[in-house]
Amino acid sequence: MRISAHSVCTAIRDEIIAGALPPGSRLTEDLLARRYGVSRVPVREALRTLDSEGFVTIRPHAGAFVAELTSREAADLLDVRLLLEPLGAARAAHRRTEAHLRVLRGLVRLGRRRVAQGHLSDLRQLGEWFQETLTQAADSKGLADLLTQLRRKVAWLYAVEPAARATDWQERGALVDAVARGDAERARALAAREAEHSAAFHRLRRAAPLRPEGV
Repeated sequence: MRISAHSVCTAIRDEIIAGALPPGSRLTEDLLARRYGVSRVPVREALRTLDSEGFVTIRPHAGAFVAELTSREAADLLDVRLLLEPLGAARAAHRRTEAHLRVLRGLVRLGRRRVAQGHLSDLRQLGEWFQETLTQAADSKGLADLLTQLRRKVAWLYAVEPAARATDWQERGALVDAVARGDAERARALAAREAEHSAAFHRLRRAAPLRPEGV
């Protein structure tokens, strides 16, 4: 069975985000092709896609490397998230379906239960599902694509302290209520407050060192 360039792209991106391919490391087509059991063609296509996404840098006459972001570029990701996530919540207040609301309310109940039980290791995945569902409820492919890429880069560059995952669920129920009422401004304000609170608990990963400014 032929493995698509999309599958290879996903595999390489996941390894970059997980830190298995650290920033600055060279990505050789031959080695990656053997690693994933494919020809060089899907690897080359995948690297071009990842270059356009900002995970890979392709240098003329030198090859492909895992991207190295400056501390300023990393901080900008959180700033952009502060703009886009509230916009998505406001759109969701006007465009959500009952199915979206059922999933969001179920995730809030589950998140609160996990916090009460002290199962904090589950909260990252639940938080990602909550944000993805809220984005789907906004019914905007362009916005969804931007937020998907943004969240992948934040996950790549930052670790989140467990305290943020626990306290986030205190206001997510109110956010879902605002979306259910169609109160776009309230949803926007709550999403902005959550994003601002969460940003304070993000810490740059030591495993992904950032190059100095201006280099």
